[in-house]
Formats: sequence, structure tokens, C-alpha cells
Amino acid sequence: MADKRNVFEDVSGKTDTPIAKPTKKSARRAIAVWLTGLFILVGLMIVIGGMTRLTDSGLSITEWKPITGAIPPLNVANWLAEFDLYKATPEFELVNSDMTLAEFKGIYWWEWGHRFLGRFVGLFWAVGFFWFLLRGVIPTGWTGRMVLVGALGGLQGAVGWWMVASGLTGRMVDVASYRLAIHLGLAFIILGLIAWFVMELRREPGDLLQARRRRESGLMRMATVVTVVLFAQVLLGALVAGIDAGRSFPTWPLMSGEFLPSESFGRTPLWSNFFENPALVQFNHRILGYFVFLVGLSVWLKSRKSAVVSVRGSFDVMMLMMLAQVVLGIITVLYLARVDVAITHQIGAVILFVLVLRARFQAAYPLEQKIKRG
Repeated sequence: MADKRNVFEDVSGKTDTPIAKPTKKSARRAIAVWLTGLFILVGLMIVIGGMTRLTDSGLSITEWKPITGAIPPLNVANWLAEFDLYKATPEFELVNSDMTLAEFKGIYWWEWGHRFLGRFVGLFWAVGFFWFLLRGVIPTGWTGRMVLVGALGGLQGAVGWWMVASGLTGRMVDVASYRLAIHLGLAFIILGLIAWFVMELRREPGDLLQARRRRESGLMRMATVVTVVLFAQVLLGALVAGIDAGRSFPTWPLMSGEFLPSESFGRTPLWSNFFENPALVQFNHRILGYFVFLVGLSVWLKSRKSAVVSVRGSFDVMMLMMLAQVVLGIITVLYLARVDVAITHQIGAVILFVLVLRARFQAAYPLEQKIKRG
């Protein structure tokens, strides 16, 4: 028979009841904040990467040193050694043979800054991920997602060097445009995944489960189509940047008086025109841009029928940004892809891509509120 406890027994000491500890649910907000920081850094990487391309700085560092490469030249001897390596590249021999050391430093710092920020992004991910992992507060099902973001980031670093390496041999004076497109496309995939994860984490699981029952499936599917065609337009934009096609045909709506420039298929083999012919590459970018706008407009018109204010509002913002991006594209063409205009156009692409994803998320998980009044 168990001993009876004295009614006067001190119960302030150790008991069998475990002390409550922070739950995985309570960590969602902290993880969302961390991923938001990562999102900002990746977005900044895309912008600095764009500036690196627009200033023709991407081939200034000819070696891939993931660790020691974080240290820039610290004295004249180091600078001269880096400059000598650059002098051995086709870009220097064929384009920049009269470049001075001071001018070399200007392009070097853009590329170094881009690579250094890439290293910092990797460190930021690793510190955050292992902090949450060791504390055991990662929500169920989220560990794999966080690892995926880190793995894609590592892959992006390797793709970046693969891209740079294409311009260091033969008679290439720029990186291969299709490799640039892969590099930029992967950056947008990473950015999009992070944005989606943040939107999910800012809503409680139960709320998301309830919201799925109110899902506007048709609108969500149409938003998916916008996402896909916009992503394709981003890839075409990278091809334009890769061969400086944006600095050709500074007229609109026609291209030097023609709808399709007569030299669009003047190269052999035929397929090379889609990657290397400035006329056809810019033409394709323009035409797909019009198509993206029309698809976006059709989705926006459908969203007018939604009874949920937040859904309509998210598509309103998306459509406004899409219109602004079309205008920015036209201005970029007319100003021969001047650096400040071109980088603004690229920033616009980032903003638009995220706003499309946000609109899709709102259609997939509508907020329970604000029903349209008759």
C-alpha cells in the first residue's frame, strides 16, 4: 500500500510535472524573421549581381577560392598579382587591353562584393538553421525545407563559378548567356521559396488548414501560370543582359522600323540565334513581356470577382507593378540599357515576382474576413 502524503507536506520542491519549454509552434515567428532577413540578403545579391553584369565586372576575379577568396588584395603587390591574372583573360586581351590598375580595381570590387555577400548569405543561413535545430524548436516538416534553401544556396555558388569559368577561356569576352540565365533563374527560385515559406510561417497551421477550404482554385491556377511565364521572362532577360542585347534597337514599339528585325535569323546554326543574336533575343524578350502582361491582365480581371478584399487587393498591387515593369522595360530599351535604368528594371522584376507569389498565396489561403458587400 502506498504511503499516504502528509497534508502539511512541502510541495514547493521537485515534482513529477515537467516544466513547460518553448514549443515548435512558438518558434514560427522567429524562423519567419530569420527567413525574412535571408530573403532581403538574397534580393540584395540579385541586385549586386545585376550591377556586376552591367558594369562588366564579372570576370575580374579569375579564381574560385571559397574561403581565402574572402580576403581582398591588401597591398600593391597583391593588386598587381590579381591584375596579372585578369590580363590573361580574353576579355582583357580583346576588349580592355588599355585598362589601368585603377580601372581594374573598379570592376574588381563589384565582383568581390558579390562573392563576399554570397559567403555572408551562406553563413547567415547556417547560423540560423543550426541555432533553431540545436534548440529543437523547428516545427514538424520544416527541417527539410530549411535544408533545401541552404542546399540551393550552395548549388548557386557552384553555378556562379561555372558561369564565370565560361568567360575565362577561348575567345569569350563575357560569360555564356545561358549560364547567366541558369544562375539568375536559380536565384529567383531561392527567393521565391523563401518568400513562400515566410508567408506560410506568418499564419498558424490551423488557420492555413481552414483557409484551404476557402481556396479560390481557379484564380490560384491562373496565378501559377503568371508565375511560370514571368519566370521564363526573367530567363530571357538574363539572355538579353548576357549579350548586351538591351543596348541594340533603342526604338519602341518597332525595332528600328521593323516588327521582327531582318537579321534575327542571320546566324548559323539556326538555334544559336535564340541565344546569341541580339535582334532575336531582344525581340523574344519584348514579345514574351507583352504576353506576360496580357496573362496578368486576364488574371486580374478574374480576381475582380473574388468576394475577399485581401485577394482582390493582392492582385491589384500585382497588376500595378506589372504595368510599371512594362513601362520600365520600354524606358530601358529607349535609354540603351543605361546602368541606372537597367538595374531599376531588374529590381522591378524581383518585386513583381514576389507580388505574383503573394497574390497566388492569397488565392490559395484566403483570409477569413471582409466579404464584399452587395
